Amino acid sequence: MSLLDLSALLIVVTGALAFLNNRFLKLPPSIGVTALGLALSVLLLLLVALKVPFAQTAVALVKDIQFEDFVFQGVLSFLLFAGALGVNSRALWALRGPVLTFALLSTALSTALVGLVTFGLVRLFGLDIPVVYCLLFGALISPTDPVSVLGVLKRAQVPRRIETLVAGESLFNDGVGVVAFAVIASVATAAGAHGAASAPGVALFFAQEALGGLLLGSVLGVVGWWALRHLDDFVVEVLITLGVVVSCTAVAAHLHTSAPLAAVAAGLVIGLLNDRVPATLTSHEKFEGFWELTDELLNIVLFVLLALKVVALTFNGTALILGVLAVPLLLAVRAVSVAVPVWLLGAGRFPPFTRRLMVWGGLRGAISVALAFSVPAGPERELFLVMTYVIVVFSVLVQGLTMGGLARRAAGAETSDAGTAGRTP
Repeated sequence: MSLLDLSALLIVVTGALAFLNNRFLKLPPSIGVTALGLALSVLLLLLVALKVPFAQTAVALVKDIQFEDFVFQGVLSFLLFAGALGVNSRALWALRGPVLTFALLSTALSTALVGLVTFGLVRLFGLDIPVVYCLLFGALISPTDPVSVLGVLKRAQVPRRIETLVAGESLFNDGVGVVAFAVIASVATAAGAHGAASAPGVALFFAQEALGGLLLGSVLGVVGWWALRHLDDFVVEVLITLGVVVSCTAVAAHLHTSAPLAAVAAGLVIGLLNDRVPATLTSHEKFEGFWELTDELLNIVLFVLLALKVVALTFNGTALILGVLAVPLLLAVRAVSVAVPVWLLGAGRFPPFTRRLMVWGGLRGAISVALAFSVPAGPERELFLVMTYVIVVFSVLVQGLTMGGLARRAAGAETSDAGTAGRTP
């Protein structure tokens, strides 16, 4: 499929689904589009089963889409850069300890626990999948993608500290998750080639990907800010930041560092320096509006692409059952991976409902699916794709739709505590 065909398909389908959601469902865009996309996928599969020529042609077209290339080489860096720009950099810096602890420790715990639980599940069903591939599944399903949840948190007016913590943890665990996936994939590849990956080699690879990505992003972010402070033109300001994001992706590929972490670092540096120098960007509202719109549009497009790619999967009863069983287990692992850092840091440091919001708001999205498509070809990839899709659908539709009530309760509890504290005895 050519780039023009892919672009036309995505734009037309995205526009149609967004219209139907806005006109009839009236759900948050990413949730409504996911629900309608799921219905579209089921309809396509039914039409294919009935051997309708149009549906067969559409499915053949969709199977040609290189989902992982589209996400990792195009969309992911823009998403993470836009997300980093939207975070209050100074508030995030004040929470740097908890954010990094959650991003690193929670992601590592989740990867290990999900991997071990998955290994036990597949053995229970008589499947012979090596433990390293189960850990690979743990790495791909651990990154959270709470874009729609952040919108819910803002509308519910939850404490800014919780909002910043959720946003910061999401940004960094996406980057850390991608790096962890790359590291484990290299180990799996070495094992498949009857080799062995040494511990120093794995540590060096992780350092190169993670630290190299953060350093690259910081350097490009400073360069971008230096250019921005000499400008007085909204269009050029946007072009400069677009150049920074594209550079993060392209240069990271040549240096073999993490482009997602580079994009996060660049966005935070530009945002942090801009917070300290308010006059850096002259058309600040237009600039923020552009990146907020870009963030929203790319997320909607990703969910549409995710729904379309479902028709390329090979579904079977065992994979579906494993996906359904993985949902509660993944929530339990998420609860543990959040509780441990909270315990280490001291529960008193966090507002009420923090743990519940972080656990239930830890949605899985397109990043997990893109990573699943990047699993080395084989029966493991087909199994993990189906399991990942089941988890993502539950995550977006069930958790996403019920987050509003939990967020309102959290905001109400905070208001009640503040009012009680303000009373004179």
